[in-house]
Amino acid sequence: MVEFETEVVECDVLICGGGMAGCGAAYEAAYWAKSKGLRVVLVEKGAIERSGAVAMGLSAINCYMGMKWGENQPEDFVRYVRQDLMGLSREDLVYDIARNVDSSVHMFEEWGLPFWKTPEGRYVREGRWQVMINGESYKPIVAEAAKKAIGEGNIYERVFVSDLLIDAKDPKRIAGAVGFSVRENKIYVFKAKAVISSAGGATGVFRPHSVGEGLGRIWYAPWNTGSVYKLMIEAGAEMSQFEHRLVVARFKDGYGPVGMWFLLMKATLKNAYGDVVEEKMADLLKDFPPYSTGQPIPTPIRNHQMIQDYLAGRGPHYIRTDEAMQKMYADVQHDPKKIRQIESEAWEDFLDMTMSQALLWASENIDPAKTPSEVVLTEPYLMGSHASATGAWVSGPEDLAPKEYFWGYNRMTTINGLFSAGDGVSGSAHKFSSGSYTEGRLAGKAAVAYAQDNPDEPNVEQDRVEIIKKKLLQPLEVFEKNQSKSTKPDINPNYVLPKQALLRLQKIMDEYCAGQGAYYLTNEPTLNRGLELLGLMKEDMEHLAARDLHDLLRCWEVWDRVWCAETHMRHILFREETRWPGYYYRGDFPKIDEENWKCFVNSRYDPAAGEWEIFKKDFISIVS
Repeated sequence: MVEFETEVVECDVLICGGGMAGCGAAYEAAYWAKSKGLRVVLVEKGAIERSGAVAMGLSAINCYMGMKWGENQPEDFVRYVRQDLMGLSREDLVYDIARNVDSSVHMFEEWGLPFWKTPEGRYVREGRWQVMINGESYKPIVAEAAKKAIGEGNIYERVFVSDLLIDAKDPKRIAGAVGFSVRENKIYVFKAKAVISSAGGATGVFRPHSVGEGLGRIWYAPWNTGSVYKLMIEAGAEMSQFEHRLVVARFKDGYGPVGMWFLLMKATLKNAYGDVVEEKMADLLKDFPPYSTGQPIPTPIRNHQMIQDYLAGRGPHYIRTDEAMQKMYADVQHDPKKIRQIESEAWEDFLDMTMSQALLWASENIDPAKTPSEVVLTEPYLMGSHASATGAWVSGPEDLAPKEYFWGYNRMTTINGLFSAGDGVSGSAHKFSSGSYTEGRLAGKAAVAYAQDNPDEPNVEQDRVEIIKKKLLQPLEVFEKNQSKSTKPDINPNYVLPKQALLRLQKIMDEYCAGQGAYYLTNEPTLNRGLELLGLMKEDMEHLAARDLHDLLRCWEVWDRVWCAETHMRHILFREETRWPGYYYRGDFPKIDEENWKCFVNSRYDPAAGEWEIFKKDFISIVS
């Protein structure tokens, strides 16, 4: 087997992941580190200009208060997030993002991001929290600022971080990370006093609607494999709300977003018989009080209405783009210029962020002004930045957090010196791109403070590094040893290729952990069977094989997803209620149980013992 070179990189703050949260962390950490003579390093498995969930662009910034216009206050946002999460959010973290997010958005505009503006100079609102942008270059603009801030020599691209390093003398302190290049035969050992885990959430854990050649056609970024979670889980950090997941309504097959159509263009969702779904299924709102009867109707409840309407035999469902656009045409009295603008906006929503949807319309001869489009619910995703709250249990800000939620540094996990942001942080949903960037800034500032307060060098155990290196390269060795055992590389009794493992994982999760193929339904026996099958799969994954560096990356991305899958399944099994109908249902506990389960479900994996601990944490509100 080809020998791999090892490169050691020493720094004070290491940022793992170059998405919006990572770029925010880099920009802010660089500012505070510069005067203190500290080095900040960012490592990203892709290229930060087009990495993360904003890679393809966006048509709107979904988290903006508008405080300078008197539009919203942080308390308003906390109430909104709490309501959409069916009563459970880390209000200190949400408030902290809300009070800081506007400054981030204003920076984006200063850097050249084009915003839609009213004649008075305000941002054009898509909804209460959303503002419209021409965002096809959103990520390159933000990435450029981050790269300038920390310097090109401190950016390591095309490097996949696989493991965190714990201090050899202190099992509760971070010491760095290990990764490998996906372009050359090189392993990197990063030594750091503080580490920020800011990679992406998990897609591909569940079987998607599209299979075969369309396997990667999903809504959330297909390259987000759950690294942000796996790194922290395997290292022993406490996680929270990992039973939560996101399921969203999207245009069928193209996965185009529906937000602009519902909020800006006032389109409605109707079933095949012309009924408005939320009106037809309004009686369901009484089944999940008190949240289903409040405003706005939570995202999972709207999903629940759609699922039940479909099961009643009234599918497929359509978003009535035709009716919405014809009404808009009538409102401008057939002014050709304004009609062209409406048509342009209808297509630009997808050209800014989901080009596949525009291509699908074109290939199916769909004119949205004349033809409605099918809408379906997606497979589940594990993420902490959308209408979902999966992630690490982190310390809140000192001036806001209850004493139970604060232990020294903002956004620090239960491992000293290990911070998180964006998808990685639990309980602070609806931050989206701007809020994730803002949370990265908060983590970046705190990580620099930690590195300054703890200046002693990290103790990296070389034996541990060697074990990780051997483990990382094992799939290459498995393939080299066994490739001659068959005449076809993808059929071999002695190894498993990464795509084969991925398909096996997706089948288990779809069928046993409330995937879309099971109509999001599970129960205790089903979950226990799923955990049993997952255990068998983990045994077989010791035989993962990689033909090249690309395969090697895919092997460890499957492991990312497997760690996320197991944690997710264990959390759902522990929470004995259905708090988020429409995201998933516990058939054996079909209702909300406010008395026993209005709490966070937290877990910790003990890497030394190989055992799990799952437990409740009190929900504490700070906003009435």
